[in-house]
Amino acid sequence: MDSLSKYEANYTPLTPLSFLTRAAKCYANRTSVILEANRFTWKQTHDRCRRLASSLRALNIARNDVVSVLAPNIPAMYEMHFAVPMAGAVLNTINTRLDANNLATILKHSEAKVLFVDYEYVPQAKEALKLLMGQQEDGAAQKAHSSLPLLILIDDINAPTNIKFGEFEYEQLVQNGDPNLGPEQVHDEWDPITLNYTSGTTSAPKGVVYSHRGAYLSTLSIILGWEMGTEPVYLWTLPMFHCNGWAFTWGVAARGGTNVCLRNTAAKPIFENISLHHVTHMCCAPIVFNIILEAKPNEVIEIKSPVKILMGGAPPLPTLLDKMGSLGFEITHAYGITEATGSVLNWYEDKKEEKWSGLGFKTAKEDEVWLEKCYVGQVNVEVNREGVFTVKVIPIGGRFGIAETIRGRGYPASLVEELKQFLDNWMFNREWSAMTVSENQVIWIRCQGMTLQAWNREFFEFIVRTMDMCISVDP
Repeated sequence: MDSLSKYEANYTPLTPLSFLTRAAKCYANRTSVILEANRFTWKQTHDRCRRLASSLRALNIARNDVVSVLAPNIPAMYEMHFAVPMAGAVLNTINTRLDANNLATILKHSEAKVLFVDYEYVPQAKEALKLLMGQQEDGAAQKAHSSLPLLILIDDINAPTNIKFGEFEYEQLVQNGDPNLGPEQVHDEWDPITLNYTSGTTSAPKGVVYSHRGAYLSTLSIILGWEMGTEPVYLWTLPMFHCNGWAFTWGVAARGGTNVCLRNTAAKPIFENISLHHVTHMCCAPIVFNIILEAKPNEVIEIKSPVKILMGGAPPLPTLLDKMGSLGFEITHAYGITEATGSVLNWYEDKKEEKWSGLGFKTAKEDEVWLEKCYVGQVNVEVNREGVFTVKVIPIGGRFGIAETIRGRGYPASLVEELKQFLDNWMFNREWSAMTVSENQVIWIRCQGMTLQAWNREFFEFIVRTMDMCISVDP
């Protein structure tokens, strides 16, 4: 058995790029991406991604070069999740909420060779580039331009603004590219596919590298864990810059679904798109619940079919969940970290137990509430019978790490302290969560920055006063 070798006939490196290839063949004429009046099919999306990859290579973008993008949830942002790795490069989606200083820090640290900027964020990008060049507002001397990335504008696809920025425009690159030029082959599934930044518990951004294998496994894990069926209609209320949209940028392609893009997350377009396109799935933070619930009467459109929501972040109050449920939303709460490619733990319902307010929360007595294990992608999260878990993440076969440079396979000396997170093949991310459930209350508290010694329930006291949960935690 040891003499068997890997060949192209019996082995293919895992990569989420294969999801787009399959979608283009199996769902060629199905709508892939929608933004207002713009529609593309999976065949067209595949063609556009190949064209863009061809143009990037024509611009001398080499293997493992970083390509950054500052843009909202638009078709270009979605396409780059495939086109950039097709060119052999590494995609870096930047948080659009960051200030110029953080933007400059990321561009410098990542050594980005290209920066795509949506027209709405040109002023923000210009400020960051000034900092990157060392240029002050008073016109001080500039540093050499060799360290600056190639600038490319993403203009409005419907109504071009003619803003002067960069050397090229996105649609120009797409149209000029060669769709017949095959993508760069992935020879090693350990190769990097994206670079994401998170501040975590420190002030300086940390770069997290995802591999093709890790992205592939995480994508399959999240669509299986959420039981996402074939041909879903997914509304982009979650920023694609956040852990690559929790891998749903690739996941929707894997299921042959439709991506409904939103440039801005507001109540009116959310309800309009759900009604118009018959949305089935969406992800978001609890703040989006408030946006939906605070909609004006003339903005609300009745939801006729249930919309599944995968929610991350701090748990909302039960009253908030009740209100969302009454509108037609079915909510699943997820926990995740950037270092584990997004969501690593979902709340699963035991069919033997009753639902809480119809939203899937357990209502059994506290000593009956427990989860054994959840295996999601690259992680193994253990939860004990008392309902308290320390979040430990173990790599099952993917690559994730704190990256000093995209080309590094190990950790530079400047990140020796970060290595302390990896002990005995476990990753300790210095977070703790605690959960308790009674007949009519669900409590889930998440804190960051705690020491390992603090990860013990005996340090915590829960005081629940009302259904709206007034909670006191005393470490």
